[in-house]
Amino acid sequence: MQLVTDILSWFFLLSGGFAVIVGSFGLMRFPDFYTRLHAAGITDTFGAAAILIGLSVQAGLSLVTVKLVLITLFILLTSPTSTHALAKSALHGQLKPLLKEDGGASSNT
Repeated sequence: MQLVTDILSWFFLLSGGFAVIVGSFGLMRFPDFYTRLHAAGITDTFGAAAILIGLSVQAGLSLVTVKLVLITLFILLTSPTSTHALAKSALHGQLKPLLKEDGGASSNT
């Protein structure tokens, strides 16, 4: 049973770490604020949640697991909310998204 727990926890830890690394490359490669915000939001939500689930599986049934699950739920609720708030405030501040017909130039008007 210990082997199954180790494999499951390492699966979540590695997949979360991989998501964080891929998302950081997305932050560097994407052209405008909105696509970068999308990459950051997905990375933050999935990567952190997967890492915390992996740590919860590794910790077993204890008070530490309860705390990790509560932190995971908090991240799953607040990360999409904060990403939406940032996107809405950028749109309200008239930051226009980069479109194909723009020719690659982003304007702030």
